[in-house]
Amino acid sequence: MSDGVVFIDGEYVKPEEAKMSIFDTGFVWGDSVYDVTSAWKRYIFMLDEHLERFQQSIEGFRLTSPYSHDEMRKICAECVERAGVDNAYIKVQLTRGVISAQSRDPRLGDPQFVAYAMPYMWIWGEEKCRDGVNLFVSHVERVSSDAIDQRFKNYNRADLVQARFEAYDHGCDDALLCGPDGNLTEGPGYNVLMVRDGKVMTPKSNVLEGVTRRSVRELCELENIPYAECKISRDELNEADEIFCSTTAGGVMPVTQLDSKPIGNGHKGILTSRIQALYWSKRAEGWHGTKVEDVLNG
Repeated sequence: MSDGVVFIDGEYVKPEEAKMSIFDTGFVWGDSVYDVTSAWKRYIFMLDEHLERFQQSIEGFRLTSPYSHDEMRKICAECVERAGVDNAYIKVQLTRGVISAQSRDPRLGDPQFVAYAMPYMWIWGEEKCRDGVNLFVSHVERVSSDAIDQRFKNYNRADLVQARFEAYDHGCDDALLCGPDGNLTEGPGYNVLMVRDGKVMTPKSNVLEGVTRRSVRELCELENIPYAECKISRDELNEADEIFCSTTAGGVMPVTQLDSKPIGNGHKGILTSRIQALYWSKRAEGWHGTKVEDVLNG
């Protein structure tokens, strides 16, 4: 199986050949943004929406991309083509680049763009992403959007990493974090949604506005399932009938335990199963997809 292909410094190379300076501010300052989409059966999911969000993150971090939207579309498609995989995990990222050791002025950076495609990845492995995971509600506080606007997808993730360690310490698979106001935010790389009395609810602030979560909202509208973005307290989460998460690397993912205690009967819920099945059946049909060949030949 292919390990994937990386686009860096204007060239397509093997992953082990891709190199960046250890002095890049993306490494030394965490001054970088990224975005992730996926291809399923060679249909790249919501490609333009992901690149538009990437551009918002670039502007939010006051970076400048060396490539246009259309150029990045073709780079992503070319990475999938060269990787030789039908189901791919696709990432684009931009760092501020190297700044002279004699200056700390971020305006002097030379932005470094990288993109890559590799075989599709499941954030917790395919079985758990499809059947259910055990999440821990961490005591680590999510960084406030007043400090780092979480609408911009970025690599300042120390809070998420520490929360994940805490989850592992308690025998759980991963974590959920609350913000400075005590309300639920998100997990390390995924949005969280809860079901109560037939209604799907998800935190409305201090979170990444997930593209996969946006597709869940659309599915709820198609199925006449009530959906709301609102404040959710830690206690409200404990009262949920069902909980699930959404992300590129797993789609719609059931949560069957919270803090190692079963949610409902300990199996993925009826509504979660319905949304999950619809999401993957529509992905297989090319829903919101852009064919790799159409991008390359366009």
